[in-house]
Amino acid sequence: MTKVCQADSFVADHVRTIPRSGIRDFFDLVQGMAGVISLGVGEPDFVTPWHIREAAIYALERGRTSYTSNLGLLKLREAISAHLEEHFGVRYDPTNQVLVAVGVSEAMDIAFRALINPGDEIIYHEPCYVSYSPSVTLAHGVPVPVACRAEDGFAVRAEAIERAITPRSKVLVLNFPTNPTGGTMTRGELEKIAALVQRHNLLVITDEIYSELTFEGEHVSIASLPGMVERTIFLHGFSKAYAMTGFRIGYACGPVALVEAMMRIHQYSMLCASIISQEAALEAIQHGAADTAEMREHYRARRNLIVKAFNDLGLTCHLPRGSFYAFPSIRSTGLSSKEFAFQLLKEEKVACVPGDAFGPGGEGFVRCCFATALDQIEIAVERMGRFVRQRVG
Repeated sequence: MTKVCQADSFVADHVRTIPRSGIRDFFDLVQGMAGVISLGVGEPDFVTPWHIREAAIYALERGRTSYTSNLGLLKLREAISAHLEEHFGVRYDPTNQVLVAVGVSEAMDIAFRALINPGDEIIYHEPCYVSYSPSVTLAHGVPVPVACRAEDGFAVRAEAIERAITPRSKVLVLNFPTNPTGGTMTRGELEKIAALVQRHNLLVITDEIYSELTFEGEHVSIASLPGMVERTIFLHGFSKAYAMTGFRIGYACGPVALVEAMMRIHQYSMLCASIISQEAALEAIQHGAADTAEMREHYRARRNLIVKAFNDLGLTCHLPRGSFYAFPSIRSTGLSSKEFAFQLLKEEKVACVPGDAFGPGGEGFVRCCFATALDQIEIAVERMGRFVRQRVG
């Protein structure tokens, strides 16, 4: 007798435990609601600058529609190498230490798959981008979160990392400026982390996708510190700084052996990133600095407005020194993060992301993306003010 097929019984055990993205689940509810102001999805509201789009169009017109090297176009890798040496103080050989990926998300995924043996522990700071912990689990590793505190500006402390280290620890993941908090790191604190990483023989994966959107102080890459380039995988991309989310271009740089291992996975899964997107990325990294600077100043003005408004409402909010996210505390309302976000959406049609979508450490906060037009932010905070006053008097 033929058995009835139960499709879900074929799903791998380690995939069953992976949660759906808290961001996407929430915004499924937003779709189709009229009049909603979104402070939610972390995407620039600017259109990709014209000269970058034109480079993609010109690539099509020239018939640039083939595969590239698995590592990516050499001329793009050379431009990336030059850019990182000039702006981050770290040098990578473009022939074998730079890999162009389909966004930073793919770069992170293949880094984990190249490094993790079953049971290896991967330390990361939390609240954090939603994919880190699931990506570790999918690679059969053990995610180990380290909490960042609002009173520290959501920076991660070296002593907190050291307390999480065990004999099974292998990799430390850093993301500064951070999604969702906008936290950044000082050179001094990174030097302490670099010292403990070397002392415990760990590898670092540093995701610096928001580095160009640093508002105050210097951005320091841990890869640039003494003794760290040989034990760091540096991840970056074009989505945030150049408003190129849909082009899906990121890159990974690191020691030859690690980039080679990542390339082996990349060649069998993605083969290569889109050549058209790579041509656009080349234009961006060579000629897009002024565009980035202009967008950053718009974000700065929006940040200043929204953070002041939150604090005036009694929603304590630290001033993010990077990225385009504010992370106000909503504890004064007596609501959980989910309750606040869902009730705000229902009653005032303002969408923000519950803080617990970014890990348990995000409970009591909501993420508000200020990559939204200034007039829309003004209306949103007016609506939020009405919502909060009804609950706190």
